[in-house]
Amino acid sequence: MKLYIYDHCPFCVKARMIFGLKNRPIELVVMLNDDENTPKKLIGQKMAPILQKADGSAMPESMDIVRLVDNQDGETLLNGKINPAITDWLRHVNGYVNKLLLPRIADAAFAEFATPEARHYFREKKQASIGDFGELRKHSPGLIKNINDDLRQLDKLIVKPNAVNGELSIDDINLFPLLRSLTLVAGIEWPSRVAAYRDNMAKQTQVNLLSSIAA
Repeated sequence: MKLYIYDHCPFCVKARMIFGLKNRPIELVVMLNDDENTPKKLIGQKMAPILQKADGSAMPESMDIVRLVDNQDGETLLNGKINPAITDWLRHVNGYVNKLLLPRIADAAFAEFATPEARHYFREKKQASIGDFGELRKHSPGLIKNINDDLRQLDKLIVKPNAVNGELSIDDINLFPLLRSLTLVAGIEWPSRVAAYRDNMAKQTQVNLLSSIAA
């Protein structure tokens, strides 16, 4: 099977996580960000992730991929309960975090930006929806303060470093990709339980953090 992704994409991380958690081999294919033909040939539209199955058929939607892979062997991993406080925390943070992340993603050394054209495509699309990246970067100090405050609140919600609620659940699939994205931001203060959870989930899922290219 092949999983077509963008490395920066949190939805793609969700799909990658289940393969790592279940120790299932998967061939990752990083598409150039301006490559519209590949996803359109596979599923008829430009989006990621896309899972191409052994029979050649393809399916999009990260959570559909997660459920498919988790149920394939009859031994599901994501059996834990959902904590509404985690859902609320994610909703709150997702209300502003892209203003912090997108300007940094646009400058980072991701494989989907291997050509100048692919990077330009991303910048133009995202700036059209969220605003000028240069202006957004001016607000970084305030946004970093906000995320630091919010991470301290998250710290109180983490039950175990190997599962946010004590047993692996959909909350882990939703939470870790955001924390992984935040490792791209220099200057964030990571509370101890959040940091332990972040690092443990990276190992469990076999998804690398972005600290080495933080800016």
